[in-house]
Amino acid sequence: MKSLPWWKEAVIYQIYPRSFFDSNGDGEGDLPGITSKLNYVQQLGVDAIWLSPFYTSPNKDGGYDVADPRNVDPRFGSLEDAKELISSAHQLKLKVIADIVPNHFSDQHEWFQAALLAGPGSPERARFHFHDANPDGTPPNNWISLFGGPSWTRVDDGQYYLHLFDSSQPDLNWDNADVHEDFEKTLRFWLDLGVDGFRIDVAHGLVKENVLEHHHDPQSLSNALRLDYPMEPEERNELLLSVPYFDRQGVHEIYRKWRKIFDSYGDREIMAVAEAWVHPPINATKYVRADELHQVFNFDLLTAPFDAAYLFEVINRSIELNSTVDALPTWALSNHDSPRVASRIGDDQSRALAFFVLALPGSNYIFAGQELGLPDGELSDHDRQDPSFIRSNGLIKGRDGARVPLPWSGDISPFGFTTGKPWLPLSQSWKNFTVEHENSDPHSLLNLFRSALSIRRKHLLESQQIEWIESPSHGARGGSILAFKRAAITVVMNLSGEGMDVEFPGEVLFASSGPVQVNVSKKHVPARSCIWISN
Repeated sequence: MKSLPWWKEAVIYQIYPRSFFDSNGDGEGDLPGITSKLNYVQQLGVDAIWLSPFYTSPNKDGGYDVADPRNVDPRFGSLEDAKELISSAHQLKLKVIADIVPNHFSDQHEWFQAALLAGPGSPERARFHFHDANPDGTPPNNWISLFGGPSWTRVDDGQYYLHLFDSSQPDLNWDNADVHEDFEKTLRFWLDLGVDGFRIDVAHGLVKENVLEHHHDPQSLSNALRLDYPMEPEERNELLLSVPYFDRQGVHEIYRKWRKIFDSYGDREIMAVAEAWVHPPINATKYVRADELHQVFNFDLLTAPFDAAYLFEVINRSIELNSTVDALPTWALSNHDSPRVASRIGDDQSRALAFFVLALPGSNYIFAGQELGLPDGELSDHDRQDPSFIRSNGLIKGRDGARVPLPWSGDISPFGFTTGKPWLPLSQSWKNFTVEHENSDPHSLLNLFRSALSIRRKHLLESQQIEWIESPSHGARGGSILAFKRAAITVVMNLSGEGMDVEFPGEVLFASSGPVQVNVSKKHVPARSCIWISN
């Protein structure tokens, strides 16, 4: 049987560098800190790491405001540190995925500074979206930034520039040849240094159309586009159908060019995954057509309730839609932009769902700390740094809760993350979430993750197909059980608040709640838990 490309069924561990491990005591994580902990990552059993941005940046949006995409910000180390990290990861058989941010630059990037000096109508301004004010002096349209406030900022000569995010992040104009050339140069720069792929930030947002047209409900649309903003799925989906600046057809021409670059690196199997939250969901499949990108994120589970009917629908839909373009889905329950899953749906529920999803075909993305069961950090408003919190005058709490640094050891905060003052505080209540504490407990979530990843690698990758054997469509148990077969494993999740007996033959290999009761004919699945059974 021909082996699949490494990324098809990979487990990828997302690292937010500022919050992983601080090697020099300045309170912020850094690249040498990541390198020093790669053994921990490798022993978890993952295939790759994805690094959120570590490039030169004024850090007004956690590094996603890039001032030089081909260098390392001094807060994270040096270019030599990046090379050492990549080399060390490869020695441990870990692939490295770098973040790339093509929708916008920092306002401190040399291009934007030159545009401010050059004035209206200049080639320098043509790299961004500069437009004249309306006759009454107001912005060119009524769009609202995803971080709150207008999507336009006025400069001294009276023109406005577009920024879908913070005013420190001017959107690039992808109708401009300079932008294409510069990003192709960036891709090759990091590929030549050894990275194995890219996560493409706001991949659906590069091409803008109808930039001067108003939207009928810009504030609600802005809210709907934020994963950390609570909204009923029906309302969110209706608004997403009306978004005027995402998922334009022109983005696909960009990625066809990029795919040729990736493929030019021969047998290295370079990959790219698109952060493309599009509606209707079938549009996501366009990003993973054979001549475009390799993966597209599935965001449904980042906001999904712990509900059998809902989960069955979104999981089944993702598998079926991806199959139309001969692709496999991606699965993620948390990331740096969304609430941690343990806080969103509860501890037991998040454990059960994590291991249910881990058994599905496709790639799994695990946000660092999920393997410890970390909830969102407990922060006062004084501690918050997210630009969305600042721009909304505190109405939007922002993403800082998911970005609190990892606890490594000891009984006192900051639990070995730093010898200095951490950039965001770690709650003292986290003392039982440290890596050191969970290492010593054979039934800890950390050790359950290690066990599950080992079983997955040995038994589940033989088949990319699943067979549902219990679901809401089967009409059984009132929707309390979801179960499927894949390869030689039966995966069963009990979503109810009561334990249930199931009559599936075989040995219980793994349970999200720890040891389970088993007799000859039945397996007892505890409330809000997941078990794996060998067929």
